[in-house]
Amino acid sequence: MSLSLTSSAFLPGGEIPERYTCQGADVSPPLAWSDIPADAKSLALIVDDPDAPDPTAPKMTWVHWVLYNLPPSASGLAEGVAAAALPNGTLEGINDWHRTGYGGPCPPIGRHRYFHKLYALDVVLPDLGKLSKAALEGAMQGHVLAQAELIGVYRKR
Repeated sequence: MSLSLTSSAFLPGGEIPERYTCQGADVSPPLAWSDIPADAKSLALIVDDPDAPDPTAPKMTWVHWVLYNLPPSASGLAEGVAAAALPNGTLEGINDWHRTGYGGPCPPIGRHRYFHKLYALDVVLPDLGKLSKAALEGAMQGHVLAQAELIGVYRKR
């Protein structure tokens, strides 16, 4: 078995409902995972969009959410989870709006892909503060036991 990441809000490769975007309530979608490796000590979650700003000529990857040190005993995150309701020990990094927390899809043009990436790590990372996606990826290097990915798409109406 391998690490699995799903959402009851959208299918893999499917349309992310407006509720989870800047055109809706801009709350995080519910996420569920399973088959965490037995030796995992923590989990990390990164949500990003590699199609920014225009999927026909992408220039950057826009970061929507950065979480780390989720306990491996957690089985997911509820819809619209607030910082205070994150599983004990979970720490937040900074997204590309220069704040913590979830920022939903808000593509300026075209249909973008949104990658929800879950990592099982063999360590609990030290408190690295409000780190960036790049800093988290650097800290995880050499510690990833397994990874799962869920991709959703969105185009503004």
